[in-house]
Order: sequence, then structure tokens, then C-alpha cells
Amino acid sequence: PARAPQRLLRRRLRQRVRRHLPPPPAAAARHGLRLRSGPAGRRRRPRHPGAAARARERAGRWRHPQFRGPGDRGMSIPLHGAAARLRPGAGPDSARGGGPAHAGGLPPPLPGHGRGPLRPGDARLDGPVQALTQRVEAAGAVLGGGQRAPGAGRADGGDVGPAGGRHPDGRPRFDAPVAPGAYLWWYVDAVSDDGRHALTLIAFVGSVFSPYYRRAWRRGRADAEQHCAINVALYSPGAGRWAMTERGRRHVDRGAAHFAVGPSALHWHDDRLDITLDEIANPLPRRIRGTVRVHTTGLCRYVAALDDDGRHRWGPIAPCARVEVALDRPALRWSGHAYLDSNEGDEPVTEPFTTWDWMRAPLADGSTAVVYDVRQSAGRADRVIGARFRPDGSAEPLPLPARHTLTRTSWGIHRAVRAEPTLVGSAPVAVLRTLEDTPFYARSLVRTRLAGETVEAMHETLSATRFGTRWVQALLPWRMPRRA
Repeated sequence: PARAPQRLLRRRLRQRVRRHLPPPPAAAARHGLRLRSGPAGRRRRPRHPGAAARARERAGRWRHPQFRGPGDRGMSIPLHGAAARLRPGAGPDSARGGGPAHAGGLPPPLPGHGRGPLRPGDARLDGPVQALTQRVEAAGAVLGGGQRAPGAGRADGGDVGPAGGRHPDGRPRFDAPVAPGAYLWWYVDAVSDDGRHALTLIAFVGSVFSPYYRRAWRRGRADAEQHCAINVALYSPGAGRWAMTERGRRHVDRGAAHFAVGPSALHWHDDRLDITLDEIANPLPRRIRGTVRVHTTGLCRYVAALDDDGRHRWGPIAPCARVEVALDRPALRWSGHAYLDSNEGDEPVTEPFTTWDWMRAPLADGSTAVVYDVRQSAGRADRVIGARFRPDGSAEPLPLPARHTLTRTSWGIHRAVRAEPTLVGSAPVAVLRTLEDTPFYARSLVRTRLAGETVEAMHETLSATRFGTRWVQALLPWRMPRRA
């Protein structure tokens, strides 16, 4: 009795029981569905009694071609209207080999030059930045001796017109707009004729080295006008001072020819930059008060991108200038050679850079040699810019020699300088005096060899990687107070 179900099953299998399914609905025929291949009048005999039923069962469901078995047959559906135009070889016109079903009639899916987010190219390079980059590339002769500097990457730059804080004729423009998170600064350095005194001055809109501005940028509230500062550094025997107080918008006044931050201000008069200072040094609260006058001979229109994307630009304004320093506190009077330039960027310096070394050196004929040696992040090639600026503001390529390592600072910052070899084969490089020694930045007077001369140069090293660390950000407010 236990084997009865098995015997019944075998008997039914021997009788070849078949399921009879209803035919497909008539609506399929009205819509042009053809459920088997081949001409409509040709019928294929089933290979075995159950094949016809399985074929009718398959007709009631669709399978993706990837999952079709050997016995499955395709389904042909005539397409009309817009659907037929989206697929070559489909629809009633495909048999005639043309018409709207041909793929070649498809319009481009996106416009080639629109204002939408999917246009080719980089949206950030529209407008003046794109024009700047194109003119640099079109210049051909790259200042520095070629498209690739020896042993260090690329050298780019040219006489490309205004950028950042400059008018088309090269004059400073102190009311230039600065976007949120961006920065713009004007830089002055000077060394006395006897070499005993030196100073630097930087006027910031969007204080790029400020911990407060960086914190605001991280929070998405980086208003450049709310983070302005004038940094003053005096390097004189017995009268060294350093001051940088950041101030908010209500303490700032900017116009085309003037820029005031708190009690200090910059004013442009014809061919002269007048700077009035009234600052409190830090960490020892000592006064810095007086005037600095920068006399220019010729204005420069040279501009160069510091990174591959052109988001950071640099350009000298008066690379061959003279300075008169008249300070009441501390009591200092001296004159010497000076240099004036501007930098601007669309993002923090920590984004594209790891380190840069910059130096400028006066030459015997009155010209100034400048080398910008930039190391980029994300494995990008170094960018090295070398130029010789004449007193009339013109520029010419400066051959770029090899990079030489200088002694590290007390904070462990690695410094490097470009130097030509002498006749005996060695480069006379040395640090003559370290003016500024901070956790992420160093300023020095160095000896090197450029343009066939042994020169003394103002040199700076910035470690953008070190600047972005948490412990450095925590230290900065002690030297950099804020008055909102």
C-alpha cells in the first residue's frame, strides 16, 4: 500500500498528461504583438506533445534576453512615434533603411555650449580666469626657460593684463571683489641699503592665514570682508615688531585707491603707495606707528597661475621699487630697495599646495629676479616660475637652475632655494638671517646665485600642509587677535 502513490504517478506520466492553457488575448493581436518568429502563416510542429503548451505559457510572460533559455523565442513589438525614433532599426520605417527610425537623426542629448552644469570644460574657468589661462598658453615663450623647468615641473606666466587687485595699467585696485572663501592680498617687502633693516607688510581681504577665516570657511560662512587684516613685521636691531589684528567688516573701508583696516591704511597716489600704520604688536603689546612710502618706477602687468587649475594667481605690481620708512614708534628712519605684488585665490591655500618657496633678489642692473617654486598636492607636478623684471615693468625669462636644500628652521620647516652653479661646480647657497620662524612659515635672507650673479634674496617658505593641522590652528589665535 505504501507504494501505491508512486505507481499512480508513474501511470499518469506514462499517459503524458498535458496542461491546456487558454490562447493569448485578442488584444495582443490588435496591438501588433507577434509571439513567434517567422512568417505568420508558417506553423512549426511541436517536437513533443508538451512543447506547444510550454510555448503558449512563455507567450504570457516577458524575459530579459540575458535570462532566455535555448527554447525561448523573442517578442517583436512594432514601435511608433517618438519610441520608434529612439532606436535604430525599429518601427515601420526600419525596413526601408531610413526615415525617422535611423539613429543618425538623433539630436545631441546636451547642448555643446550652454550655461547648464553639464557643459564641457570647467565652470570655474569661465570669464577672466579662462581668458587669463588661454593667454598664458598662447604666449608660447614661458618665463623660466621652457614649458618644463629643469628638474621641477612647469613654469608659466606672461604679460596677460589685470588680475586680482590691479587695474589694467598695473595700478593697485583696492576695491576688487573677493568671493566667499577666497582671498586677495597686497604684499610689500623692503631691505635697507646697508642691510641692517628690513620689513614686510601684507594687507589681506579674506585673511587666508587666519584661524578664524578658516573656521568660517569650514562652516560655510566665509565672508572675506569679515576677515581683513594688515600684517606688519619689522626686522631691525633692538626694534623688532610683529603685528596682525584681524578685523570685521565694520572696521574696513575699501575704495579703488585706498584700503583701511582699523587705524591703518594704504593709499595710492599717482606712482606711489603711502602706508600709514597704527598697530599693536603681539605677543608683547608695543606700538607700531608711522608711515612707509613705496616709490615705483614702472608698473608691471605680468600674471601667472600658481596651480594647474588656475585658482591661485600671482602678479608683481612694482618689482623694482624704492622705500622710505619713517616710524615714530619704534623710532626708525631708513631707505632701501622694495618690492610690491599681489596674490589672489578662489579657495584656501591648503587645497592645491603642500609647500612653496618664493624669493626675490635685486640684480646689479636694477632689475629684480623672482622665483616661485610651488609643490602641488595630489601627485601633481611642481610649478616653477622664474622671471626677471626690469625697472620699466617689462619681464623676460629667467633660466631656472636646480633646487638646493637649505637648513631647516627650529620648527622643522624644510627650506629650498634655486641656485646656479659657480665655475667650480658648487652653488653658493646659505641662510644669512632667519627673519621669521613659525610653525608653518619661514622668512629669511639668503645668499644664492641667479642670472650669473651672487645675490642676497628675500626668501619665504610656506608649508600649507602644516598650516592645516589642528595644533597649528590652535596656536594661531595667540599671535593673531580678532576685533569683529
